[in-house]
Amino acid sequence: MCRSVMALCQFLVVFSSVALAAEKPNIVIINVDDLGYADIGPFGSTKNRTPNLDRMAAEGKRLTSFYAAPVCSPSRAALMTGCYPKRVLPIPHVLFPVSAVGLAPEELTIAELLRDAGYATACIGKWHLGDQPAFLPTAQGFETYYGIPYSNDMGPVADGARSDLGSPIPKPRRRPDGTVFSEFGETGIRGYGQPPLPMLENDRVAFRVGPTQQQETVAGYTDRAVDFIKANQERSFFLYLPHSAVHFPIYPGEAFAGRSPHGYYSDWVEEVDWSVGRVLDAIRTAGLAERTLVVFTSDNGGTRRGSNVPLRGHKGSTWEGGVRSCTIAWWPGSIPADSASDVICGMHDILPTAAALSGVELSAGRLIDGRDLSQVLKAPNNSAAGPHESFFYFRGLNLQAVRQGRWKLHLDEKTLYDLAEDIGEQKNLASQHPEIVSQLNQLAADVDADLGRTEIGPGCRPLGRVAKPKPWIPLQRDGLSTRVSGNGD
Repeated sequence: MCRSVMALCQFLVVFSSVALAAEKPNIVIINVDDLGYADIGPFGSTKNRTPNLDRMAAEGKRLTSFYAAPVCSPSRAALMTGCYPKRVLPIPHVLFPVSAVGLAPEELTIAELLRDAGYATACIGKWHLGDQPAFLPTAQGFETYYGIPYSNDMGPVADGARSDLGSPIPKPRRRPDGTVFSEFGETGIRGYGQPPLPMLENDRVAFRVGPTQQQETVAGYTDRAVDFIKANQERSFFLYLPHSAVHFPIYPGEAFAGRSPHGYYSDWVEEVDWSVGRVLDAIRTAGLAERTLVVFTSDNGGTRRGSNVPLRGHKGSTWEGGVRSCTIAWWPGSIPADSASDVICGMHDILPTAAALSGVELSAGRLIDGRDLSQVLKAPNNSAAGPHESFFYFRGLNLQAVRQGRWKLHLDEKTLYDLAEDIGEQKNLASQHPEIVSQLNQLAADVDADLGRTEIGPGCRPLGRVAKPKPWIPLQRDGLSTRVSGNGD
């Protein structure tokens, strides 16, 4: 076949793909870092002013039993792959800078699925699934990426990465020999020897992130998100907007710092609300509201700075306050206004839902744990049955709790709670319902045979690995990064 004919065929394939995608709904995921269950008005906050989220909920649906994971990286792995985090990212905690491991390039992500269906794809914000080039968003289906590849506190103390806006720079912890305490394992550098924070644009460093740049993240990410929406009005798009806010250190933008009477944390929550308003306004202005699904959520429960009321516990735990996320789904004309659903669902359901809405058939040969939520989203209040009877609460590699229907069993504590009557997990009913305890223990045993109760089970897939991970910005040699344990380089 001559080159001109081949080129024409390639053009027609691309054109056809884009044309078909233009008939499919846009999908926008706004993922906030460490936002508490009750930090926004639709979930009970009377302190933080969130008019844009209030309107989003009034026009959409609150998902009140939407589960993430106790911490960042596992939660994002579930969102990207449709799997329980341990299946695709079997690590004890989270990933750190200069990590030799990350989400395996062989995993099928939601971005790859939608890109191959003709969608424009962009990730703008915190990634946290591996900071080496082989693990970045541009290697996982996103055509463009702009953001910090991990948490905004994973940098040098001198750059403001361990102190809030206006707070004194803390002194790093040091060893007896004067070197700063730091550890270097396969998941990266922990402690005070971390390299400077990079703001990446695709596969290059745009600039080094210091206090001023921290304060500009929400506005900067939002501007990029709005520009992406405007640039892709004529085709379907997938926008993933994972904010660095409201993770420590707290850096509300200049226009918001000091505006709330409740401190910088509330300022930053309110700036996130402003960002949501700008994104939704861009969608409305482009005339895309009735063919755009927007999901607003948090990657885990809130810290003690925020509020998870009426839930018990905070980020890092498998109490409901550590893993339930304040989640709103918005799609005018498709999702009933001012509705709610308390069916069991979570991050792992986003990929199969996107597949169903975009008309993509998932491969039967690749196991995922999530299920399609589209009927739940489109149904009136609680009128559609949820896709899951159970949920399994992992903290790192450890299965700590099991839920089936209204019942939740904490395995180590041997405590049983009726979440329908006791969402705050205050009244232990284990002695009154031994048959329920036995039933939930059997579910845990079934999971043990698949993913493992504490160890890596046969159902866990391999991590991605690189031989010699490198920092994006070289380690400082000013006495703050002169020694790390381990053998990474």
